[in-house]
Amino acid sequence: MPVTFKILLAEDNPGDVRLFCEALDSRALPFELTVAEDGEKAIAIVKNASAGGTQLDLIVLDVNLPRHKGDEVLRQVRAEPSLRSVPVIVLTSSAAPADRATATWLGADLYVRKPSDLEELLEMAKVIEEMLKRNAAS
Repeated sequence: MPVTFKILLAEDNPGDVRLFCEALDSRALPFELTVAEDGEKAIAIVKNASAGGTQLDLIVLDVNLPRHKGDEVLRQVRAEPSLRSVPVIVLTSSAAPADRATATWLGADLYVRKPSDLEELLEMAKVIEEMLKRNAAS
């Protein structure tokens, strides 16, 4: 039976959520996606996962979320001992060096600019698949 990867996507743009799902579908990657449309919902899901209520295999965060920025969500994830090994990808349209520096300092595993074309989108999905499989094997 194939493993179904549990992914939290903190993203407030429905179009970006759809594209993210299509990218993962292109890899035939079995996944269960939980979408948090704002940082407050993302933090609630993270706290639930930390308490053992939800398993997470990957967390993907936008930087510019309403109600709590992505860096606040990332700070909460890395503060939870049970979630420290969960890979976190910051997926954002922000090109600000300060955003990249903050994400790196807070412990993001990867900082990726949102793909601007289909080829970049498919490459991103490949990287996510490799990351999930590598983490599942360890």
